[in-house]
Amino acid sequence: MYAKRNYSVKVMLLWTRRYIYKFILIATIPTVLYEVLDWKFIHLPWLPIALVGSALAFIVGFKNNASYGRLWEARKVWGGIVNTSRSFTMMLNDMVTNEHAKEPKSNKELFDLRKEMVLRHVAWMTALRHALRAPKPWEMSNKNSSDREYMRDVKINERIHSLEEELEGYLSPSEKEFVLSQSNKQGACLNLQSKQLRKLKESGHIWEFSFLEMENQLVELFTLQGKLERIKNFPYPRQFATLNLFFVWIFIVLLPFGVISIFDEIGLSILESYEVPSRLIQMIGNNFVWLSIPFSVVISWIFHTMERIGEVSENPFEGIANDVPITTMSRGIEIDIRQMIGDDSRLIPDPISEQKGIQM
Repeated sequence: MYAKRNYSVKVMLLWTRRYIYKFILIATIPTVLYEVLDWKFIHLPWLPIALVGSALAFIVGFKNNASYGRLWEARKVWGGIVNTSRSFTMMLNDMVTNEHAKEPKSNKELFDLRKEMVLRHVAWMTALRHALRAPKPWEMSNKNSSDREYMRDVKINERIHSLEEELEGYLSPSEKEFVLSQSNKQGACLNLQSKQLRKLKESGHIWEFSFLEMENQLVELFTLQGKLERIKNFPYPRQFATLNLFFVWIFIVLLPFGVISIFDEIGLSILESYEVPSRLIQMIGNNFVWLSIPFSVVISWIFHTMERIGEVSENPFEGIANDVPITTMSRGIEIDIRQMIGDDSRLIPDPISEQKGIQM
């Protein structure tokens, strides 16, 4: 656990290092002007800056809570998809039978029918995750240099393969053509499932009450799909997101001007506390003002990193390290439901491997 936590700190510092360089520069310039050029007039009173920092802490905290709420809701919805997928497959196993059939099918024909519907369900998840991975104008991870650098070697299936390629083998050619022709492709997959259930009800392979229960499962999948689409298509309000970042940078720029005089006064008080200060004490007192640089950098890093964490959590489907791993979860669901119907293990795909310790 300690090694993993230590690794996370290293990753965080690596992820934010470009900003740390900026913080060092912003903190160094006023300190050099104050100490080297003796521009003592450039310092600002600390109290108003501290008030700005306090207000900013509330604003950033509010944004992070809202962003985490979007992320956690997305994760709960995908948990609902996991449960509903298993329930639907269980019903396929036990409710698609010859008990009320007008023309009974063989066991192999019933298995092929169940597998066809399970694969169509996987096609629905495939279309859904492609829709969720589609970039939106307000998503910033593909534009941010730090995010692009960190995710450079991570391959996202939805960015490598097209939906048409990934649907191969899960839908018949006619169904695939129909789905790809629709604007809401994931909804088209559920529509095909409903039509199939109706045919099975009419042929007597599904009892009427069972048909209603299975239709309710499709309605639940539509509901879960709609929740995910709402999170994807309605961003965190941009006025809050933009102003938060603007306020953070104002605070970062003002911070060094507020702390240099305070550290200078501390250095003078150190010298005054000794009647005959030693050479070491003199060196510390005379140069104490330079400690304002690391102090400003640390405070700036904390506020800016909290702002960045909130920013990358706003949109939980972009495909970065802390997003909901929809590709991995979809593959896990596929493996589960295909095993539930007794599909050949040689035909079931392997789980999605982690990349740089990240589940995609």
